[in-house]
Amino acid sequence: MKIAVHWFRCDLRLHDNTAIHAAVTGSDAVVPIFIFDPKILAAPDVSPGQVAFMIECLRLLEKNIETTGGKLIFRHGPVLDEMSAVLREAGAQALYYNRDYEPYARERDAAVEKLARSLGVEVHSYKDSVIHEPHEVLKADGGPYGVFTPYSRCWRSKTKPVVVPAVKLSRPARLKYPASLPLPSAKELGFTLDIVLPPAGERAARDRLKEFASGDLLQYADNRDFPAHDATSRLSPHLRLGTLSPRTVLVAIDKASRDHPKARRSTGSFVNELIWRDFYRQILWHFPHVAHACFRPKYDALKWENNEKLFAVWCEGCTGYPLVDAGMRQLNTTGWMHNRVRMVVATFLTKDLLISWQWGERYFMQKLLDADLASNNGGWQWSAGTGTDAQPWFRIFNPASQAQKFDPEGHYIQRYVPEVDTRAYSAPIVNHAGQRLKALALFRPL
Repeated sequence: MKIAVHWFRCDLRLHDNTAIHAAVTGSDAVVPIFIFDPKILAAPDVSPGQVAFMIECLRLLEKNIETTGGKLIFRHGPVLDEMSAVLREAGAQALYYNRDYEPYARERDAAVEKLARSLGVEVHSYKDSVIHEPHEVLKADGGPYGVFTPYSRCWRSKTKPVVVPAVKLSRPARLKYPASLPLPSAKELGFTLDIVLPPAGERAARDRLKEFASGDLLQYADNRDFPAHDATSRLSPHLRLGTLSPRTVLVAIDKASRDHPKARRSTGSFVNELIWRDFYRQILWHFPHVAHACFRPKYDALKWENNEKLFAVWCEGCTGYPLVDAGMRQLNTTGWMHNRVRMVVATFLTKDLLISWQWGERYFMQKLLDADLASNNGGWQWSAGTGTDAQPWFRIFNPASQAQKFDPEGHYIQRYVPEVDTRAYSAPIVNHAGQRLKALALFRPL
């Protein structure tokens, strides 16, 4: 009997899961495992909200696996130690997992593969969390793209991957499961949650996709930038933890495009968001230095002012700029922020307050339910002018005009800053016009 271990990470689903489908197809029995990695849990930029959301997704995944006849094994400890023990206890001949593109994950996975092979265990890894991997979308000379538009043209020219069926896990009588710990709560892992979580798990993800594809998607291009409309997909937390695959999303978008030809501008606009997601992963893969430094190294020399008091006011959403404050309060109270507003608050921090993008990047990682190194880092560096944008440093959003353009009736602002039209509301902490000139002077010499 060939026994395989499937190692769940950010692929918490049974539908359209490339690696577990391959494991079930190529083995007599599959032991699914999830390892709580102390290094990740102890990282200074970990999001308590995301941990709690992940645990709820795991609870539902555990239930789904039990329904199909299997058992999800939970372990907590150094990954190499736990993986070695699991492979031995299961009597596994093969290990399956879906690839991760972050620097720590690459290092960890290489060590796990070396360990498994030393134990005589086959290792099979798969593309799953992206439509196209970093090595699949390259320039004519074989090098990586550093600018989005030519990357997107190449991305669109590639063959789209195929969705694989949902799996059912058998449980042969001779199969011995490794020891398992109970699924811990966020509190037991040391995290305090102060937000209400959205519906978790793959069923909620698929329901949300269905609702979006038949509704807001059809006017996405017109409504996506207006935060009061709440017309974006809200799929990012599910894509981050893998309760939904990007392939399943792309299939749904393609179907909507065929069913509603007049909506093709909107469906094409949303596909762009999937391309941005892959783009930033390939940036992180080919240029891993971006995880701790500027994409364009010359900007590492920027002399940020990094005023701690101004940073604290920005974090609290009390800057006196209503759209900025609304965005930060939405983040602090819900674990999410509208994408247009993310750009506004990021540009305000870096270009108005002259505070390093790295401070804001970490704060977002600590708060977001969809906290994702590649996308968050890419977005922050784009906004700061240190990243992949072809015209970076002199783009400076005016927070007042952004509010007038994208929240003209003030509904979004009123939702999160109800005191905006009273004397209780803060005066602006800086003068935008003056700070704009200082920002240009900061960047221009470089």
